[in-house]
Amino acid sequence: MKDKYGSLELFNPDISEPQAIPFSENGVAAGFPSPAEDFMDLSLDLNKELVKNPAATFYARVRGTSMIDEGINNGDLLIIDKSIEPHDGALAVCFIDGDFTLKRFKDMGDHGLLVPANKEFQPIVVNKDNDFQIWGVVRYIIKKV
Repeated sequence: MKDKYGSLELFNPDISEPQAIPFSENGVAAGFPSPAEDFMDLSLDLNKELVKNPAATFYARVRGTSMIDEGINNGDLLIIDKSIEPHDGALAVCFIDGDFTLKRFKDMGDHGLLVPANKEFQPIVVNKDNDFQIWGVVRYIIKKV
């Protein structure tokens, strides 16, 4: 669905089973390789690592380019937590006048401002006349490389 603010595809996480992947406790060398990396016997459960509040957590796929200057690209996955109290400057999924959008929320006192990270987009002024809700706060961004 394309709307005036861009669109997000929303998904519920499936946390019924662990999502364990091999994990190197020592990290990954960005310089010379380490022979110790051949012995990765630990695993990391992505559900436990990324989903802190299962009933309030959703995934969304970014559609659009309004946040590219923050490194958030079309197709990136967001992990959104609806239980986090929104704050000034939060990277938030917002519902405004029937559409979802991803922006930085700025509290301006008598109104709000949804700030994009792309000079081709204008900030969206939010006031009492808008049907507006901060739907959730982004906890993680998963990038496709």
